[in-house]
Amino acid sequence: MKKYLVLGILFLLPITVYIFFASGVNNFAKLPVLTENVSELTNFKSFDSASIQLEGKITVLGFFGNAVEEKKGNAFNLAHKIYKKNHQFEDFQFVILVTEDQRTSVTSLKNKISEIADPSKYHFAYAEPEVIAQVFLSLQNKQELDAHHASDWVYIIDKDRNLRGRKADEDEGVKYGFNAADYAEINNKMGDDVKVILAEYRLALKKYKAKREI
Repeated sequence: MKKYLVLGILFLLPITVYIFFASGVNNFAKLPVLTENVSELTNFKSFDSASIQLEGKITVLGFFGNAVEEKKGNAFNLAHKIYKKNHQFEDFQFVILVTEDQRTSVTSLKNKISEIADPSKYHFAYAEPEVIAQVFLSLQNKQELDAHHASDWVYIIDKDRNLRGRKADEDEGVKYGFNAADYAEINNKMGDDVKVILAEYRLALKKYKAKREI
């Protein structure tokens, strides 16, 4: 009896594992495009003279406006649960849009982030409030900036400047972004979606290398 039980497990287990992963690939191979042509950061400058752009990068885009001090908790949530785990991916970056008067607060915040992970891909870019608003409007999402030109919401932008998200989220329906003030959402939903888009690009890179080798 034990012999047949062992043989049955050995036969069924690989099939079960295959079905599980096959269904995962079919359902989560790509994160849907919700908005195309998000505005490039042409009129923004960085505090450290680094060149910052969305094109060619997988970006977590946030808006702290003139409220960097108030958004520190959001920044730490993102640093711990998203940035720390993924910043070593070559084309991955964080970009937070702020106003120029936030230089002191940005310096302090980056020093704190450096205690969590190398902050070299955690960028802060500044511009006038109306320029920040133009980028936000280009997302075509259902949130709004507050009176400080800021938002708790952050967004995943792909290398072609497309906003990625969910078309059938169980709580929101179409999900454009993630509430960085909500630790559980960042840890669960956003963590999952970042994994999906990075896996998508890793797969594309492997296919490209395979073709080059043929």
